[in-house]
Parts: sequence; C-alpha cells; structure tokens
Amino acid sequence: MTNSFQLDEDLLQLQKWIHDFAEDVMRPAAEEWDEREEFAWPIVEEAAQIGLYSWEFLAEIMMNDQTGLASPVALEEIFWGDAGLGMCFMGSGLAAAGIAASGTPEQMLEWVPQCYGTPGDLAVGAFCASEPDAGSDVGGYRARAVYDEANDEWVLNGTKAWITNGGIADIHVVVAVVDPSLGTKGHASFIVPPNNPGLTMGQKYKKHGIKASHTAEVVLDDCRIPGHCLLGGKEKLDERLARVREGKPGNSQAAMQTFEATRPAVAAQAIGIARAAYEYSLEYAKERHAFGRAIIQNQSIAFMLADMATEIDAARLLTHRAAVLGKNRAFKNAEGSMAKLKAGRVAVHTTERAIQILGGYGYTREYPVERWHRDAKIFDIFEGTEQIQQLVISRAISGLRIE
Repeated sequence: MTNSFQLDEDLLQLQKWIHDFAEDVMRPAAEEWDEREEFAWPIVEEAAQIGLYSWEFLAEIMMNDQTGLASPVALEEIFWGDAGLGMCFMGSGLAAAGIAASGTPEQMLEWVPQCYGTPGDLAVGAFCASEPDAGSDVGGYRARAVYDEANDEWVLNGTKAWITNGGIADIHVVVAVVDPSLGTKGHASFIVPPNNPGLTMGQKYKKHGIKASHTAEVVLDDCRIPGHCLLGGKEKLDERLARVREGKPGNSQAAMQTFEATRPAVAAQAIGIARAAYEYSLEYAKERHAFGRAIIQNQSIAFMLADMATEIDAARLLTHRAAVLGKNRAFKNAEGSMAKLKAGRVAVHTTERAIQILGGYGYTREYPVERWHRDAKIFDIFEGTEQIQQLVISRAISGLRIE
C-alpha cells in the first residue's frame, strides 16, 4: 500500500534545496538581523541570486505545482531557517497573492514581477489591508478610493497599519472602500505604483519578534493612481457593486480573498518555527546532563518533547490537507483556518516549552529559543487572530451567523 503522506522526489529535492540555504545562509545571519531590526537586503539578495526570491519561484510553488504541497514544504524550511528573514522573503508574496486574488491575468503579468525585481536590482511588495482601528474587523476599514472620471484616476486617502514592507515597497496593493454603504462588499484593491508622492511611510513599528521584517504604517494623502490600477478593472467592479445593491450575492471582499488563499502558507511558516525549537531542545536534552544523566531521561523533559513532536506532526497534517484542498478549491469546513489556528498555537507552545527545557539558558539571547518564542507569537495574531479563526471555523461547521 502506498503511503499517501510521502513527498515525491521533486518535493524532496525542493525541501533539501531550501533547507541547505536556510542552514548555510539564514541561520548564521539570523541573530544579527534580529538585533539590527532592519530589512535584510543582503540576505534577500543572496536568495534572489539562487532564484529563491523571485516571482518565478512563487509561480512554481503556488501555481505550477499540481500537488498543492510545494508551498507548505518550501515555507516550513524557510521559516525553520529564521522567521524574521523569512518574512523579508515572503512579504512580497502577500502582495502578489493580493494581485492574484483580485487582478486580471494581464495585471498579474504586469505587476507581480515588479514586486520582486531582479538579482542586483531588487524590489519588494506590500499588501495594505489593516488600519489603526481595524485589523480583524475588515468591515471597519476607512481608507477611501474615489473615482475621478474626468481624469480616469482613483484618489486614495487613509492610513494603513501593521504593513509588512510598508513604505519601502515598490508596489503597494491597497484595499480601500469604494462604497461605504455596502460594508465589506464595498471594498476593492488597487495598485499604487513606485514613487507615488501621495503614499508615504508613517511610523515604523518596534516589534516583539520577526524584527528583521520591516513593518510600518502607510499613509495615503490624495494618492492619485491611473484607472487601470484598479485590480480586476472598473467594469467588473461596477457589475459586482450593482449585484450587491440589488441584494444578489457578491464575491468575497478583497482582503478576505487574499487571506483565504494564504492561511495554509502561514500555518506552514509557524510549523517551521516550531520544528526549529523542537529539534534544538531535543538535541540539548540529549547532551545536557544533570544528576548524573542526560536530562531527556527524566520523564518531565521526555514527555514535553513527546508532546511537541506529536503536536507538530498534527499541525503539519492539517496544513498539508488544507494546502491540497485549497489547490483544488475544495474547502468545506474552513480547513485553511483550522490549519492556521492549530499551527499558531503549536508554534507558541512548542517554543515556550523549548525555553523551559533549556531553563535559564533558554531565557537568554545566547540561545536561539528565546528568539523563536518571540517570533512565534505573531502567528496567533496576523492574517486573522486565533479568535477570528475560531469564528470562521464555527460559522463553517454550523452554517449559522456566529457573533
């Protein structure tokens, strides 16, 4: 009987290729860039040189892979290397996902490559959804987009918050309100091309974890963009808004379309961090001796490690299932949210247990487990908090409006 959980040869080669880069390039640089709290341009350049940071790589793992597993396999290895550096690579992927979720094929071909640039001439992208008073509450967005018909331009005003690559990106994908009376159905996504004077960076956040990743406010002040920068086009938008006004079903609003597509990928990132902490604490427990024997020979330590291994495998299975279902557009019970919920919890718990196993050493910055613990917490928060995932799942399984 064939083991359906076995990765095929192509996926194993992909896994090893990225693991080697993570081990040889990312791991040695991780502590430095965490301390510097700066976007790690040199590391991203090294990734670009081997093709790891590129729109072609994104297309290969997201679109050309028939199994659905290339993305979670790749992302687990990247984030096993380091989460802060991993977000330097993957922030542009969220912008690309936003373009893919709402844009036409022509817009994808035009704008997605500009989220990455080329080796020696790097670019980055940013997906701008959350606002200072509206993160999980997508219905609370206030950033407006108003169409100037005389000039065929859209005028954007508002402030976006907690934006990965915000203000330093070449391409900003902005979710804005076009019709406030329609709630979340009145949103649309827009491309703000490079060097637009109406877009500036607000405050840069000093974060608890993933500190190599740049996170900042994005301020839109009469930001004028050409009409063709509306993702999907105006004709499609007008048709959708007309259907909603008539009481007919409309498509999922722009931010949620992107998040639905990326939740299994985010889960895989969390698993990478959890696995890093588990493997490190396992080896430490074998080598560290107390009271005349390796500490792993004590049930109190061994059982923690047993639980860590079990929970990581459970989260990975949920994530791989969600990735396959997502590839086939077959979600039934919010399986993407299930994977993200479980993996975020596992990452936080596993990294906390890793600190416990290392004791006082684990609490110092001389050992990487405290950094992994700081990095893990964001996976309970961004792209839908733990509670939002529970809400999505409960609505899916009940068919009812849970408030």
